[in-house]
Amino acid sequence: MQRIIILFAAVTTAIFSALAIEPSEEYYSLVEQADKAISEMKWDEAAQRLNEAMKLEPANPSNVLLMSNLGMMHFYAGRDSLALETLSTASRIAPASVTVLQNRARVLSAMGRLAEARKDYSRAIELDSSLIEPRFYRAMISLQSGDTEQCAADIDFMKREFPGKEQSLIAESTLLTYTGRYSEAIPILTTLIGEHPDAENYSNRALCYLMSDMLPEASADIAGGLELDPTNGELFLYRALLNKMRYRPDDAKADAEKARLYGISSSRIKALGL
Repeated sequence: MQRIIILFAAVTTAIFSALAIEPSEEYYSLVEQADKAISEMKWDEAAQRLNEAMKLEPANPSNVLLMSNLGMMHFYAGRDSLALETLSTASRIAPASVTVLQNRARVLSAMGRLAEARKDYSRAIELDSSLIEPRFYRAMISLQSGDTEQCAADIDFMKREFPGKEQSLIAESTLLTYTGRYSEAIPILTTLIGEHPDAENYSNRALCYLMSDMLPEASADIAGGLELDPTNGELFLYRALLNKMRYRPDDAKADAEKARLYGISSSRIKALGL
C-alpha cells in the first residue's frame, strides 16, 4: 500500500501558523531541502537535512513531525531498528500523534511485529476514527494473524463509512479470497480494476477465476496484468497453474521458473505441485 510520508514544507508551514511560530530562514530552508530530497528518494540526504533542522532549533515544537519523518527516512534506507527507535522517541514526545503512530506501525509491520503494529493502529483509530488507513491496515494485520472477526468488523465499518474507496474494496476482496469465497470476491475486484487497473488487482482476480474454474477469464486477466508488469512473479505463478490445469506441463514448468526468477519462493511453487 501507500507510503506514509507526511510532510513536508506545506505541513510544516501549517504547524508554524497554528502555533504562531516564526522559524528562522535557515530552519525553513533545511526543511525545504529535506522535502526536495524526499521527492527524489534520497533518503540519507533527507535524514541529514532533518537532523540539521532539529539541531538548529531544538525547542521548536514542530520537531516531532520532523522526527517522525526522520524515522521513515531511516526505514526507507533499510535501517529498521533505527527507524523504530526514532519513531518511539517521537511517540513519547507526542503520544497522541496519529501520524507518528501510523508511521511506527508501518515499521513494526515490516519487522514482523504484528501485535505491536496492530496496537499502534488501534490507538490511532481511538484518536481519530474518521481515518481509513489505520482501519485498513488493522484489518489486514488481523486477517494475517487469524483474527477474521476483527478483520470483518473493520471491513464492515469501511464499507459503511467509506463505500467504494480503494482500501474498502481491497480489504473486502482480500477477506473473501482468504476465506475461500472466490466467486464473491470477483465482482468486488472487477469494480476495483475498473478504477485501478494495475497488475496486482488483475493478479488477485485471476486467482479467483482460477479457483472458480473460469479458465478463459483467468487467462485474460493474467495476460492483462503481464502487459502492465512483465516481471510480476505472482502472475507467472498463476499462469503456471493455469497451464497445469490445461494439461500443458512444459509450459507450466517454464512459467514456474519465471515465477521463481521474479521472486516467488520455491516452497510456494512446490505447494502448487509445479
